[in-house]
Amino acid sequence: MVRGTAYGLLEPVSLELRFGGNVELLSVVADGPFAFPVELRAGDSYAVVFVGAPPCVLAQASGVIAGADPEITLACEGVFLSELELSGPTAPTLTIDPARDEYAADVSALQSYVTVTAVPAHPEATLTIDGARVVAGVASAPLALDLGANIIEVTVTGPGGGARSYSITVRRASDIVQAAYSKASNTGVGDEFGFSVALSGDTLAVGAHLEDSAATSIDGNQADNFASGSGAIYVFRRSGASWAQEAYIKASNTEAEDYFGYSVALAGDTLAVGAPYEDSSSTDVGGDYSNNSAQNSGAVYVFRRSGTTWSPEAYLKASNTDAEDNFGYNVALSGDTLVVSGPYEDSAATGVDGDQDDQDDDAAENSGAVYVFRRTGGVWAQEAYLKASNSSAGDEFGEGIALSGDTLAVAARFEDSAATGVDGDQLDNIAADSGAVYVFHRTGTSWVQEAYLKASNTDAGDSFGEAVALSGDTLAVGARFEDSGATDSDGDQSDNSAADSGAVYVFRRSGTDWSQEAYLKAFNPGAGDDFGISVALSGDTLAVGARFEDSAATGIDGDQGDNSAADSGAVYVFHHLDTTWSLAAYLKASNTEAGDDFGQSLALSGDTLAVDGRLEDSATDDDQGDNSAANSGAVYVFH
Repeated sequence: MVRGTAYGLLEPVSLELRFGGNVELLSVVADGPFAFPVELRAGDSYAVVFVGAPPCVLAQASGVIAGADPEITLACEGVFLSELELSGPTAPTLTIDPARDEYAADVSALQSYVTVTAVPAHPEATLTIDGARVVAGVASAPLALDLGANIIEVTVTGPGGGARSYSITVRRASDIVQAAYSKASNTGVGDEFGFSVALSGDTLAVGAHLEDSAATSIDGNQADNFASGSGAIYVFRRSGASWAQEAYIKASNTEAEDYFGYSVALAGDTLAVGAPYEDSSSTDVGGDYSNNSAQNSGAVYVFRRSGTTWSPEAYLKASNTDAEDNFGYNVALSGDTLVVSGPYEDSAATGVDGDQDDQDDDAAENSGAVYVFRRTGGVWAQEAYLKASNSSAGDEFGEGIALSGDTLAVAARFEDSAATGVDGDQLDNIAADSGAVYVFHRTGTSWVQEAYLKASNTDAGDSFGEAVALSGDTLAVGARFEDSGATDSDGDQSDNSAADSGAVYVFRRSGTDWSQEAYLKAFNPGAGDDFGISVALSGDTLAVGARFEDSAATGIDGDQGDNSAADSGAVYVFHHLDTTWSLAAYLKASNTEAGDDFGQSLALSGDTLAVDGRLEDSATDDDQGDNSAANSGAVYVFH
């Protein structure tokens, strides 16, 4: 007899058994065992099919009668998935087919985890993902991905106890690949295209702060080189696997040596550009930029995209504009929040919203400040003025900034305390220029300092905080002048045998408490490599630049031992699994040459990484070996 088991029936289902030219009908009215009331002979072929089109599937529903009763499965809505979504740095689309229980998706080598969101068809069904119970419609905990194939099992259990499992194979590429080599549309000698880079999804913004055209605003005359060092931004957009330039952007008040594009930040369709050597004396938002009486006070320009068209949205100045403050030295964007640093600001204020006008230069010259702006209904206004809790002359608070949601990290690379770890003694100034990072958190519109971070091996001159990157509860801090000869992860921090080789420190927050999670070095540390000059973080992927690394390797995972291309530069990609960070890739330019500074700037968004080579020399993007445009610069995109 042909038998079976039914799961998840919401109403009777009619089945038809076909054998030897005969047909037998059966109505299955409830979950549980059922059987067709007819006996077949050994060797008879059979098939069971639906009468009509119920929301069900049959499994093992055809075959040949052998020595035992065949068992089929009838699974209906109660054990179906209606939705299945993967998320993470990239989100492969999966379309549910009720007749399928095996799915596959591909992600890049830069994606080290995925989350799974599933919804069953029956509201009373339960879900497990890799054995862990999850709530319908709520993303699972991040699931680590090894290189190659990863099997994720989603099980739906119906209200009647029947279960069905879905298998998802997530294939993580074994290799990172270079996807693009980009040059400016008006490549010029000495422009340093790539000095700053920013990524958001399929959009890439590249700064060339020494570009010379006198054009203003959007898509002006790129060939009018009458404003030396005025600077420009080039916006590229990806369609499929191809990148194309979308816009050429200049300041609304372009002037020589303003260095527009010295810093850049991108969030969706919003672009912020710093020009730290702009000279106007206006303050706050939308002031008069024609009065150039505050030399090198600095400005920030905000642009907004609609479709493929970019337009100016705001012109921002510090609330306490002063000459030589370099407002716009760094910028960071997250949603409708923009943070701007002025690392050479001079007030002696401390903490949040102190006295901005306390310009006692002798006491706090170049102590530095950070300004927080917020957009409401298209209008920007300053929300906070931040200083270090131990503000001191020459600390350069704001040399590095990173923003993720309501959390802000601010570095002061020349801070002097000898404290180590979290919330140590800020006033013990016996480790000159060791550096510190200050973490702030916002509730509503109020900012408070949450932590004061130092290296675990604080030493004078290390510049802890030269670069910072923040993603959720993870913070990476570069110290490019750290000296240890350790390699890889968590080596001997006290071995100062590789002067200025550099290091990166990873911190993680639990609740409101921060702790150091890892101490990272290059696997080929060399004196003067500047490992940590730049850092970029997205989820559990961390990229670290070492602009003065010397190997002549090209591309991915080449020979790092051939140090015949001095200061060519390299980038190291690390992945996080559980509590361990490990090296995943060693990246070089596709046209490695001495002195190109590959890795001075980085941007990471999802599974895409942009790396600059600001001193690269080619004249076009067609011929990477044509070195006729010295220091014109290039950007390399990896996937």
